[in-house]
Amino acid sequence: MSLSIRSLRAALLGALFAAATSAVFAAETPATLGGATLVGADKVKEMMAKGTPVVDTRVATEYAEAHIKGAASVPYKEKSAKDAGFDASADSFDLAKLPADKAAPIIFYCNAGECWKSYKASVVAMKAGYKKVHWFRGGIPEWKAKGFPIE
Repeated sequence: MSLSIRSLRAALLGALFAAATSAVFAAETPATLGGATLVGADKVKEMMAKGTPVVDTRVATEYAEAHIKGAASVPYKEKSAKDAGFDASADSFDLAKLPADKAAPIIFYCNAGECWKSYKASVVAMKAGYKKVHWFRGGIPEWKAKGFPIE
């Protein structure tokens, strides 16, 4: 009988530890990003209608499943911490796949919430000299919720 209580206690402690550590690793992205303009789905749609490029920073399989109609796939491959002070040198992002005009507006998005790819891509793009970075923090979930076109 005491063995099953020990097992139950160990399982409970393990579950509590897992919940506590997952909260640390699954932090929400910040509400703002200095140097970038935070945009919502309506603004993204308006900007796209004027020719602003939209970059999906998610992995290729997510892009293939569903993405904003007309968005380019430029995956941000992250190994760094999901934190505003992340180490971009641990990650991989192909800036050569972005438009050459660094003075023109550009929009980055991913899965919102706990997805940091578009946040990180925005930071890396700004450090590379892009002047009009727009971060679509709500990403594909907000876009879909509005009923806007996906492909």
